[in-house]
Amino acid sequence: MKNLTIALLFIFIGCKSETKTKTAEETPAVPQTEAQNGVDKSVYEMWSDYVTANPQSENEEIPESDFFHDNEKDANRLAELTLHGKKNASSGLLSLYKKYKVDLPKVGAKQIVTDYNGKAIAIIENKSVDIVPFNKISEAYAQSDMGTDIAPLKKWKKTHWNFFKAILEESGDSPTEEMPIVCVRFKTIWPVNP
Repeated sequence: MKNLTIALLFIFIGCKSETKTKTAEETPAVPQTEAQNGVDKSVYEMWSDYVTANPQSENEEIPESDFFHDNEKDANRLAELTLHGKKNASSGLLSLYKKYKVDLPKVGAKQIVTDYNGKAIAIIENKSVDIVPFNKISEAYAQSDMGTDIAPLKKWKKTHWNFFKAILEESGDSPTEEMPIVCVRFKTIWPVNP
């Protein structure tokens, strides 16, 4: 259960920390099978389309792919909000990055956002990474993370408090109003929306 919770946390966080580079010869072609290493074929196809339109990225390794949240309904909803540029932020607990020795997300890193079943929906790129106490999260940031302008801060606090509380309680910890949150702002870069 502990490993599942950790995995769900990083699914909820969504943004990955680093884009590695490869030579053009090492860049993977689109697999012939539906999945390679558990990754849906659409992820490779989306990256191939992106690189074709952005040849300056041809030496970049395909970014990690993942969905937001921990259930199908929310993951699919958040993927659609990301695709349409309404969701452009994600949040994680700094203490968990440290505890599990996971690098913080980096500005410029890309991620392929998928639906719950792993189908590629969009490519995002991190624009900023800040650490902000839970009780200092702004209305504007909450709106960016939640993808809504209807009571975003209230919804953000309730949703994230409950999620972080459940994760922290497994290790005997409790959330606090001052707990540091890793706040990642990103931009949807593919597909390009008109």
